[in-house]
Amino acid sequence: MWPANYYAFTNYAVRNEEKIMIRSKNLLPRQLGDTHIRLLRIFKIVIESGGFAAAEIELNISRPAISLAISELESLLKMRLCHRGRSGFSITEQGSKVYDSALQLLSSLEIFKTQINAINTDLVGELNIGITDNMVTIPQMRITRAISALKNMASEIIINIRMIPPNEVETSILDGQLHIGIVPDLRTLPGLTYMPLYKEKSLLYCSEMHPLFNQDTSLINDNTLAKYDGVVPNYPQPATIKRQQKVLKAMASSTDREGIAFLILTGRFIGFLPEHFAQRWVSLDSMRAIEPHHRRFDTHYSAITRKGARENLILEAFLEEIKKTH
Repeated sequence: MWPANYYAFTNYAVRNEEKIMIRSKNLLPRQLGDTHIRLLRIFKIVIESGGFAAAEIELNISRPAISLAISELESLLKMRLCHRGRSGFSITEQGSKVYDSALQLLSSLEIFKTQINAINTDLVGELNIGITDNMVTIPQMRITRAISALKNMASEIIINIRMIPPNEVETSILDGQLHIGIVPDLRTLPGLTYMPLYKEKSLLYCSEMHPLFNQDTSLINDNTLAKYDGVVPNYPQPATIKRQQKVLKAMASSTDREGIAFLILTGRFIGFLPEHFAQRWVSLDSMRAIEPHHRRFDTHYSAITRKGARENLILEAFLEEIKKTH
């Protein structure tokens, strides 16, 4: 006859085994392959794009293919990752946790590649750069020249550029998705290293169709400007720049400088633009600066990298090339 505690132990073992089996159903295979990584990358883009339609452009694959990939990942994980249908797209609670874990995994893969590249002195690998919008027309072209020099040094290097807002550049540097970023000097984060790059001058502009285009500059003052609709940025700016913007009658806003240019060119708005960016329209007499000696401000830009990051020969070579362009 078996001891009484034997049956209690046996039942406990069976229940524990069942729990382990239930948990194991939600686990990926022991060895992750390229297929699994691909599914997680697609899932990441879908979530960051806010749905299948926007992700279709980003991923350059059809919507049915994206849907199939998400379904395959859900089947693999035995969980619902997102809701899609007539009610719209939304991420589930489990999907949110999977997204966070996927970010950690993909970031770790980038760090691994960086470490391997550091071992390889032949400079083979990738350089991921994040840049704030509309900087390509800055005359100094320090980034352009540094990339060109880097490719001349090692033609096998793959260059990946992401045009994203400054706060996203900072976040992507800190979590290892980007190696280097180019952002305006709005704040200083303790986890980042800053290398001064550019000083960008911005002026107040109107288009050829605006009433101020042909008006005598000496007759324009704050009261004059207050009569006309202005477009202001809705991205962060230093207090010194905001003071210049306050003279405008804010009747429109934009997330970037290209949007501001669109509105100015309607002939219905005035707004501040970087001088280098507006030059293409000024040269065609489609825009003019209003009181350029008075209505102006400077924005400083820096190259940022993660403080204490592992050695990366490609990044170090790129930073050296940037210094040479000064």
